[in-house]
Amino acid sequence: MTATPVDGGDGPVTGRAVDGGDGPVTTSTVAAGRWELLRALGAVPDSPAAARCVGSALGLEPVSGAEHTDAFVLNCPPYAAIYLGPEGAIGGEGADRVAGFWRAIGITPPAEPDHLAALLGLYARLGEATGGVRRPATAAALAQSQAVLFWEHLWPWLPAYLDAVTDLQVPSLTRWADLARRALVAEFSALPPSPRRPLALRAAPPGAQPSAGPGDLTELVTIPVRSGLILTRRRLAEGAARAGVGFRIGERRFALRAMLEQDPRATLSWLAAEAGRWQQRHHDRAPGDEVTAWWAARAARTAQALRDYE
Repeated sequence: MTATPVDGGDGPVTGRAVDGGDGPVTTSTVAAGRWELLRALGAVPDSPAAARCVGSALGLEPVSGAEHTDAFVLNCPPYAAIYLGPEGAIGGEGADRVAGFWRAIGITPPAEPDHLAALLGLYARLGEATGGVRRPATAAALAQSQAVLFWEHLWPWLPAYLDAVTDLQVPSLTRWADLARRALVAEFSALPPSPRRPLALRAAPPGAQPSAGPGDLTELVTIPVRSGLILTRRRLAEGAARAGVGFRIGERRFALRAMLEQDPRATLSWLAAEAGRWQQRHHDRAPGDEVTAWWAARAARTAQALRDYE
């Protein structure tokens, strides 16, 4: 991909507020509203203050600081690397891959290049720049960069992430996830199809293996790109209750090992059902889409491995 500065060489393109009066609605004002919506959606998981700032504009009920921390720090941190990286953690190869995209389009990566607020902000910035330049070749290069950002660094993880946020059952955040999901689907429909599977999925580590031991299983199911599911602390605690075992507060792998030690059969049965639930979610999300089919296949493989291990 050719590196193209976001200002397109025709001067910086600034954001434009949507006219809320009775003036004419033009293509430019509709586009501005589209980009501002995406920025606002990205701001919600950024911080409690940011969520309060944009929440009313999005029609969301206020989210307390405790709810925000529980959702976006303890359960669903909004970093692409956690869901696409081979380590299943913040930073590492997954974050480096996203930082490389920022550099490829001529922008110094921010401190957290794979944070959802940064990614949606950059996506909006590229969209504004595409509509603000005069040279067709520059506009085409910017549009290509925006499409690459979507197919490589947003679509491969964000739909499943929004499902995980919905699982937390915080009404305001469920509403946020629904708005973000609809905005994401709109972008999915508006962009030309991706010519190939995203690099994060092509380079993903192996999925579940038939001979996996307890240690391998705890690592497998807590790395989304390996297992095909997002196992949050909240969901794990609910699983412990359903399996009839105690839930130990701590890092997820520690808690899961404790569950397996108490009642391996009940824990494995719940995990297999959870993998099956994610398989169905992926399958139903976008029929015919290669990315969602990949996630569904990975979750199905995990479910089968867990059933075989019981």
